[in-house]
Amino acid sequence: MTVPTPSTSDAPHTADDAGWPDAPGDTALTIHVPEADHLVRTPARAHVTVLYPFLPLPRVTGETDGALRELFAAVPAFTLHFGELSRWPGVLYLAPSPAGPLRALTGALRRRWPEAVPYRGVFGDAGLDPHLTLASGAGTDGIPDADFAPHLPLRAPVTEVRLIVSDGPGTPWRDLRAYPLGPAPSGTPPSGTAPSGTA
Repeated sequence: MTVPTPSTSDAPHTADDAGWPDAPGDTALTIHVPEADHLVRTPARAHVTVLYPFLPLPRVTGETDGALRELFAAVPAFTLHFGELSRWPGVLYLAPSPAGPLRALTGALRRRWPEAVPYRGVFGDAGLDPHLTLASGAGTDGIPDADFAPHLPLRAPVTEVRLIVSDGPGTPWRDLRAYPLGPAPSGTPPSGTAPSGTA
């Protein structure tokens, strides 16, 4: 996963640059955004991270799986909109709107598993704002907005959260399982909220 590292300039680097590469058995909870796959210029598919890292794979037991299913089933499906490009130095990304349902999901997970600190605590207890990385690394700052702007805005229905796992540095993350969200409220466009309590 590519994440910014804390510095006075907020300049992002890869996890390897930050000195904490993905380890075998690292897991994360993410939302795949296939509507943006064609725009992404990194090895990863288009996604918004809900919680990285989650628990090490050996700790994802049947009880954990059941708790995740219960937590996500209590969250109505919602829709994300991606309308504008944003940048950190070395990173080009889309900010999802509304961000509230994503923050609420992360918060619900943190209350249930407080030991799963976003980005290993590098950005403090709250982690990073929700984002969908389009490009990162050398040369990213020179990529013109015009390469992406004609494809925006995007609308992405969110109906599930995926648990993914790393086999170690240099290997792609792979799907482990998907957790469906609950039905969207009838007669209204999905907007989404997460539970205020724990699973």
